[in-house]
This record gives sequence, C-alpha cells and structure tokens, in this order.
Amino acid sequence: MNNITNQELALWATRGRLLAVDAVHTAASGHPGGSLSCMDALTTLYFAQMNIDPADPKNPDRDRFVLSKGHCAPALYSVLALRGFFPTEDMKLLRSIKAHYSGHPDMAHVPGVDMSTGSLAQGTSAAVGMALAAKAQGKSYRTYAICGDGELAEGQAWEAFMAAAKYHLDNLCFFVDVNGLQIDGATKDVMPTEPLDAKFAAFNWNVVKCDGHDFAAIRAALAEAEACKGMPTVILLKTVKGKGVSFMENNAGWHGKAPNDEQFAQAKAELEAQIAQLEKEVG
Repeated sequence: MNNITNQELALWATRGRLLAVDAVHTAASGHPGGSLSCMDALTTLYFAQMNIDPADPKNPDRDRFVLSKGHCAPALYSVLALRGFFPTEDMKLLRSIKAHYSGHPDMAHVPGVDMSTGSLAQGTSAAVGMALAAKAQGKSYRTYAICGDGELAEGQAWEAFMAAAKYHLDNLCFFVDVNGLQIDGATKDVMPTEPLDAKFAAFNWNVVKCDGHDFAAIRAALAEAEACKGMPTVILLKTVKGKGVSFMENNAGWHGKAPNDEQFAQAKAELEAQIAQLEKEVG
C-alpha cells in the first residue's frame, strides 16, 4: 500500500483513534493517552511501510513489529483490525473474558501480533532478538518497534540498545513516542530521559527526529532508516498524549483510565467530525 496518500493515512489513523477510545470506554478500563499519541506512527507502519499480509499473518518473511509499551494495545489492535487482520467489531471485546484481546498484546491468540508485551522495556530486547535472528538466517525482513519515553527509565532498554549497536542491526528501527508524560506525571519530573538524541548517538545509533503527527515526516524518517547501513535507527517522535481528543491532550490523567459515558460522547463527536472532514478531503 505504498501508494497511499498522507491524507488517507490521516483518515485511517483517526478511525483508529475512534476504535481505540470506543474499546476502552466499552471495557471501562485501558490506556487511551499513549494509544492516541502513537496511532499515526502505527498507521504509517501498517498501511504504508511494512511487508505484511493479513491473509498470512505468520509468513516467515514478513516484517515484524513489537509494541514495547504494551499497555497501548488499543492502538495496535485498532490498526490491525482496520488493516484486516480481524473484524473491527472485535474491538468491543477489549479486556473481555469472552475473547483474547487482552489489555496487553497477545501473540498466541491475536492475528498480527508478533510479540506479547507488557513489562516495560522487555519488548526492546525482543525486537533486538528478532532483528539479530534475521541477520543470522540471512533473511531480509525488517523489525520495527515502539517504546515510550517514560519506558526508557528501564535499564533493560539500554542493554538492548547496546546489543543492537554491537551487532550492527541496520534492519532494526525503533520509534520512541516522546509525548513527555507517563502515569505519574511529566517524564522530566518522574525520571528525566533527555537528551535522547545525544544518548542514542552515544550508543552508536542513527538518530532521526520528527513530528509524530506529520505523516510526510514519518514516512521520510522511515525511508532514512531503511537507507542507513551498519547501524540501527531510532526515530524520536514528538507527539501529543491523547492526540485527537481535546480533553485528553497533554493530560497525564488520561494515561490509564476510561472515559465515562459523557466523556466518551464528547470524544466520539470530536473524532467523528475529524473523520467527516478527512473523508471530504480524501474524496
């Protein structure tokens, strides 16, 4: 789907935001804030970048994706559903005992999920392992991953990043969702992680910075990552937590709680208005 336009990507991402917020509201639990901030990057990966086939989700030559910040499963599930891995109606089953759409990604039961994640930073090691396996096997598939800026307070992440540089994993591309907020407040107050660009450069990574809500910028960053040889790439996404829903934006309180009926009605109205506008623009 490399011929998809940026406006079409914006439309799919906004539909994904509505699916995610609806799912969290229905479940009465979940993590909307970080799910909304990484939705544009995820949409770009699954609709414009990765070599994947919803009809053959276990193809050994497919590109891999790891959602290291696993609590943002509503975003991943939404994109997988819209991409055709399973029916969008299944999003109503998020965190339900009636299905396997757990609060964190489940690779055993959910089509399209390449790694079960939850404990923060463990996904970084899994992604490095996948990229290393491709190198060892002479495979051409690429591995992509997303972690949060707050997640980078975990030491395991930096151990994984050292290994990626040691083994020259130029088939590995990490997004860091730099929304500046985590469950307890601002990342700079809880545990400062900046300057991320200088830290990754010191760890021998190719560093790209971009607006995490600008599809042209995200696509350009991914192209730069693919062209880079001999070292892994990190794309530092400047994002807005809760993007797309006015009362959730830049509000740490929406890290891990569900909207009530009144709040969901407002969020739904806002997102549906954005979808209607984008549909007009796309034609």
